[in-house]
Amino acid sequence: MSTTQRPAGTPAPAATAPPEPRVVALPAAMELLRTLRLRHGPLMMHQSGGCCDGSSPMCYPQGEFIVGDRDVLLGVLDLRLDVAEVGRDAPGDADGVPVWISGPQFDLWQHTQLVLDVVPGRGAGFSLESPEGVRFLTRSRVFTAAEAAALAAAGALTGADWEDGARPPAPGRPQVVATVAEACAFPR
Repeated sequence: MSTTQRPAGTPAPAATAPPEPRVVALPAAMELLRTLRLRHGPLMMHQSGGCCDGSSPMCYPQGEFIVGDRDVLLGVLDLRLDVAEVGRDAPGDADGVPVWISGPQFDLWQHTQLVLDVVPGRGAGFSLESPEGVRFLTRSRVFTAAEAAALAAAGALTGADWEDGARPPAPGRPQVVATVAEACAFPR
């Protein structure tokens, strides 16, 4: 067996870092998701595109909301993780919360990372947190050009892909951020 060696002085190829997650969450959102999972079983979320419930992130029992073939998976939040932790493997249905967005809405928002938060107030009528006195809220930050390019190269899973059994790998980067400022840094 032959091996190819780099000429002396040639740098090793750079390891490709995993792309930034398209969705991250604050600790309060993860805690609420854990509470809702205990009450309702496996969960899913869909970033609403408007109409009756505005543009709220909506939480449902897994499978209660029908994901369309063109909907895009933003990511699967891993309920086993805490701030700054990175999962070694992708979560299963019990510990993973898939976060979806419609295809046309994804086309408009693909340049942003969504940050799932919780604030006081009445949740959307159809979302599981509605009786809790809090509601999910989506914040966002614009990806850098390099992050956007890496995400475009990685592609995205659609509802049709999911239906065919495709699942994303573990993200390779933290999904839980400590503060809004950490996720959405303000320019100085």
